[in-house]
Amino acid sequence: MEKYDITIIGSGPGGYMCAIRAAQLGFKVAIIERYSTLGGTCLNVGCIPSKAWLEASEHYHKLKHQFEDFGIDVKEANVDIVKMNQRVQDVVGEIINGVAYLMKKNKVTVYEGHGNIKDKNTIEIKGEDKTQTIETDKMVIATGSKPASLPNIEIDKKRIISSTEALALKEIPKHLMVVGGGVIGVEIGSVFARLGSKVSIVEYFDGLIYTMDKSVGHQLYRSLRKQDIEFYLEHKVTKAVAADDKVTLTAQNRKDDKEMQLEGDYCLMAIGRKPFTSGLGLANVGV
Repeated sequence: MEKYDITIIGSGPGGYMCAIRAAQLGFKVAIIERYSTLGGTCLNVGCIPSKAWLEASEHYHKLKHQFEDFGIDVKEANVDIVKMNQRVQDVVGEIINGVAYLMKKNKVTVYEGHGNIKDKNTIEIKGEDKTQTIETDKMVIATGSKPASLPNIEIDKKRIISSTEALALKEIPKHLMVVGGGVIGVEIGSVFARLGSKVSIVEYFDGLIYTMDKSVGHQLYRSLRKQDIEFYLEHKVTKAVAADDKVTLTAQNRKDDKEMQLEGDYCLMAIGRKPFTSGLGLANVGV
């Protein structure tokens, strides 16, 4: 059985940076990742692809709405969403390959599989083809988070989607309904509004990015209104029902309890994220 000084479960920015630093300090280090690529949510299906989508959509928006002011006359501009998506994946691939290189450079052993803590010094790694066990003096839990949803709404990954599916869409939604006016909701909403989707954001509180400075949320609201995004602030979402190629969203006005419905082809659940600890074996070490 292989033994390490430090083992990190999870290869996102917290995990891989921890692994690199520990290796630089002279420890024998292993990192466990359940997916086939390193980098976690941020690099694979979060921060990096969302910024690449923002850049691409901004270029298109400027071409359609601002270039004429500079004397540049573009007769026709169309979005090839498949090619745009591929460019995003190329950006992601380049960065995650860089992380893999850093693991090799710093002599960090990478295990692909789901890490399950058996006791304070033993971790079982369940891969697709085999299960193996390693020993470790210390372990670091860096398993990150996954999309959260409302108790009465299931993310089916087809019509009711999370940010992961939204950043991999192969078509431009006709009407994207976004539940949640936080950073994830407004970012992805902005991307598709620029690409031509009708976007409706339904937010429980009376402003956007509510956990941040209110003046920033107010300026963001004004900016997004110019992109023709429609907002339903102070609305509590009570139901989202998917049927064939549409989703019906029901929400209640928190001021007067009046109910309203929206219908679109996609509903993005963007109410936040929750810790990803399923199957980790935390109870085995008293956590």
